[in-house]
Amino acid sequence: MFIAHIPSGYIYAVSILKKIKNTTIPAHLIFLSAVSGAILPDLDLIYFYLIDHRQTHHHKYITHWPLLWISLAVISYALYACSSQKKLGFLSFIACTSCILHMILDTVVGDIWWFFPFIDQPFALFTVTALYKPWWLNFILHWSFALELVICSLAICIYIKRTKNN
Repeated sequence: MFIAHIPSGYIYAVSILKKIKNTTIPAHLIFLSAVSGAILPDLDLIYFYLIDHRQTHHHKYITHWPLLWISLAVISYALYACSSQKKLGFLSFIACTSCILHMILDTVVGDIWWFFPFIDQPFALFTVTALYKPWWLNFILHWSFALELVICSLAICIYIKRTKNN
């Protein structure tokens, strides 16, 4: 995914707000948590380009380990359910599950090591064939980019509808 992570986080936040109409947590914090989580795994690109010099597939870094985000989501939920820090637990749960959404979206055409570090096997639903240079054209000209455009369009439609209703 190139452009749909932030819009997917926005859509996720809106869906959460629809489910929990009465909450003491401000909506902007729910949006911030979901959108931040949606892009958080890709912060590894800083390391990938500036330090690692593209030697290791950035989806192998710890920020792209689904088991990390699943574990942190469980811990966040436990914090929410069992402590007085309900707001922190809830917002961190949203961020972690948004990171998991990131992994799901990346799995469409990007290798994700779903069981790493236990099993060193990448999974992707579809493969993008390298036909063009620069490399990113292969992804933008692949049919899967239409899925990204659908997600972005849906987010824009939801945003327009929400702003008209407010």
